[in-house]
Amino acid sequence: MQSTPSWAWIVFWALLLALLVVDLLAHRGGRGQSRRAAILWSLTWVGLGLAFCGFVWVTLGSERGHEYLAAWLIEKSLSLDNVFVFLVIFRSLNVPPKYQHEVLFLGIFGALVFRALFIFVGAAALERWGWVSYVFGAILLITAWRVFREDPSRQQDNRVVQWLSRRLPVSDQVEGPHFFVKHQGRRLVTPLLLALIGLEVTDILFAVDSVPAAFSVTTDTFILYSSNAFAILGLRALYLVIAGAVGQLRYLHYGLAGVLAFAGVKMVVEQWVHIPPLLSVAIILVVIGSSVGASLARRSREAEA
Repeated sequence: MQSTPSWAWIVFWALLLALLVVDLLAHRGGRGQSRRAAILWSLTWVGLGLAFCGFVWVTLGSERGHEYLAAWLIEKSLSLDNVFVFLVIFRSLNVPPKYQHEVLFLGIFGALVFRALFIFVGAAALERWGWVSYVFGAILLITAWRVFREDPSRQQDNRVVQWLSRRLPVSDQVEGPHFFVKHQGRRLVTPLLLALIGLEVTDILFAVDSVPAAFSVTTDTFILYSSNAFAILGLRALYLVIAGAVGQLRYLHYGLAGVLAFAGVKMVVEQWVHIPPLLSVAIILVVIGSSVGASLARRSREAEA
């Protein structure tokens, strides 16, 4: 693993905290809920992720810049799976849009914490035990087959939320922006807290897939964590965009499965066949672009019919 100077970590953490504050304050009170605003914010987050790639490229070298770009693309693509789950959870719990931002913000903050844990533990394990890469590769290939078979946009219920609903005292409806309410002297969990727990648990489960996928292009903890952070920072805006277009991306899960399968194969064969990060970027773009293009083409044919 290449060492990263302390000042680069300081720049990253300062920028990350500033962007979290911006995301929290810019969308309070239901601001930025329109589809147009969500698209603009999504483009902003994408631009920031690419701008940080430029920072890595200039300060740490082109090779690490390529690694960041590949890892960021993998995480950004796989974050679409999270977005579908967010949609299912909010719909199943009837969470009004004006309260979804707070839940999403806390969910993203929790994801940043848990992914840091996964990345640093995973990097240490790979450095000590080389065979762990085969375990990660197997996990990715198994997950790729599951994603290939199951279209997440067609899911109606979330298993985590269903399991929690049967075991926690939950109020019948959202009681403002509160996580707990008292009813007849009894403290109840509101659907908002249930949604937050569901988001955190499912993100942990998804991180088991997506973090090893990023390990397929680099084991550098700075590149891994910064690319993860910039990929998930824009999830709130991306959720609002996808929520209005969920039925139009019918083949997207095939593209996600392809990215996972590519990452799994890359980890397994890395000892014998080295695939440069820039080639990984091209493959990921082709796979995701093809699935999105095929989805939009089918929608166009159906509209004409």
